[in-house]
Amino acid sequence: MAAPTAVLLPGAQTADGRPATLGVLGGGQLGRMFVHAAQALGYRCAVLDADPASPAGAVADLHIRADYLDEAGLAQLARECDAITTEFENVPAQALQTLAASRVVAPAAAAVAVCQDRAVEKAHFLKAGVECAPHAVITSEAELAAVDAALLPGILKTARMGYDGKGQVRVRTAAELADAWVQLQRVPCVLEQLLPLQAELSVIVARGADGGLVNFPAQQNLHRDGILAVTEVPARGIPAEVQTQAVAAARQVAQALAYVGVLCVEFFWLADGQLVVNEMAPRPHNSGHWTMNGCSVSQFELQARALAGLPLPEPRQHSASLMLNLLGDLWFRSGDAARTPPWDQVLALPGTHLHLYGKLEARRGRKMGHLNVSAATPEAAHAVAVQAATLLGLPTGDF
Repeated sequence: MAAPTAVLLPGAQTADGRPATLGVLGGGQLGRMFVHAAQALGYRCAVLDADPASPAGAVADLHIRADYLDEAGLAQLARECDAITTEFENVPAQALQTLAASRVVAPAAAAVAVCQDRAVEKAHFLKAGVECAPHAVITSEAELAAVDAALLPGILKTARMGYDGKGQVRVRTAAELADAWVQLQRVPCVLEQLLPLQAELSVIVARGADGGLVNFPAQQNLHRDGILAVTEVPARGIPAEVQTQAVAAARQVAQALAYVGVLCVEFFWLADGQLVVNEMAPRPHNSGHWTMNGCSVSQFELQARALAGLPLPEPRQHSASLMLNLLGDLWFRSGDAARTPPWDQVLALPGTHLHLYGKLEARRGRKMGHLNVSAATPEAAHAVAVQAATLLGLPTGDF
């Protein structure tokens, strides 16, 4: 089964007397926030993750400490759960396929598999009629030699397992491209033409098994070193017609996949005014964290609703919002010894909402939490976010 065939009511009991239970493969912060949302609706939650200090496992009703492909672990997850989702796209699609033999799984393994391979993903975008960056797939020496020089300068990306700037190399010449492919161990890659950007944005949609589709507003994003740093909604720097185009394209991508669950589609708005799709994630996304405090329903509640077959309400933004991603670097502002950031000063600011992920150790580059700022106007949210960033030692000149 790829999607719910009946509604799993919160707080209900199954035929064997077990409480209605939702499961998640993956125990990081996205799984943690999913568990919180599902529990708030009244569901019992189970998490499968090998890490004994898993942030999601720490708050779940049941933490199955096993690898994603562990047969016994998957069997236990299937016994305990009525419906199962995934926390991130690098959970093996094979695990989802195994679970789907006996349980509701959403998104389906086939949809996750598309998102796991950049080459397949780009083919899907084109099939769905959505424009993406000019690119070439490189899997052999012959394909490397045949690359069109017009694609340079570009970014060489591994077809699989790359995220947050990992598995990517910028190249300017054919010689640099060849060296970069060797550096990436000659694995299948995608070369994308480097495009002049005005801004980056994303759209998060949620689709039910009945085909019902809702979306959040377009979100303007700022990345630093390949990692999302700031999201602002409304997207003040992006024209309304571009935002409308992005929403329509994201919905189109989800429909073409017959997707069930929450899906994030990321876009580039180019210097010439063109909008092109960058990539997608078959799950809630960092750029949607603002929905936890600025919207009538969060992306995580919609994930739980879609998994359980509940109605998907159209999200209503009630507050202008800005999200700051909090990396472990904040704990090392004063040297090599980790020190807790000044949360008391940050939380004294109006409209601030701190979300820490329960990770036991702060490390540079590690996602430790996020700060949402909500206000009556975009200008007010921006002003408070600048104050908070200043207190935390984050740069403010680029947002």
